[in-house]
Amino acid sequence: MSAAAASADAPAKKSPKKLILGIVAVLVVLLLAGAAALVLLKKPAESDEEGAEEEEVAAVEHEAGKGKKGAKAGPPVFLPLDPFTVNLADKDAERYAQVGITLEVDTPEMAEQLKGYMPAIRNNVLMVLAHKTSVELLERAGKEKLAAEIMRESVRPMGIEIPDPDQAAAEEEEEAPKSSKKKKKKKKAPYNPVHQVHFSNFIIQ
Repeated sequence: MSAAAASADAPAKKSPKKLILGIVAVLVVLLLAGAAALVLLKKPAESDEEGAEEEEVAAVEHEAGKGKKGAKAGPPVFLPLDPFTVNLADKDAERYAQVGITLEVDTPEMAEQLKGYMPAIRNNVLMVLAHKTSVELLERAGKEKLAAEIMRESVRPMGIEIPDPDQAAAEEEEEAPKSSKKKKKKKKAPYNPVHQVHFSNFIIQ
């Protein structure tokens, strides 16, 4: 009887250990399955986020193409102005200039908008030309300076004020001693829809 009782007690002692091992194995399997599920669920979420970011970047680039930088596909848009004939500011002799000007703008819509301001634009350009001398306009540097001034004056009727670089530099030099301790942030240049000023003809007599 004692031998039979011992043999009956032996399985009873072993069964709790097997039960614990089984529970541990099940827990391990469940943890592995949970980790695998998290990895699989995380990948589509990341790809969705990347896709959303790419769409957002594309949208920003698209807006930038239409916005301030004026970057766009296709040929540039040119707006030719009627030729200008104006007396120059020479004091020693009567000199005049005949100048053909074409504005390069960012969009056809902006070209149409500028046409609505054309009388004011022509007035501003004539005022700039009338203050030039033949000596100034015969030099390449003088023509480049004239183009920059026309670029500023052509958008002024629309309420766009483009600062004169020479004037801005002079003001910075004056303010330099005052602002030596505090560094001022440079003002962002306003958006100018006129990218270039092209001369189609340039005659001085």
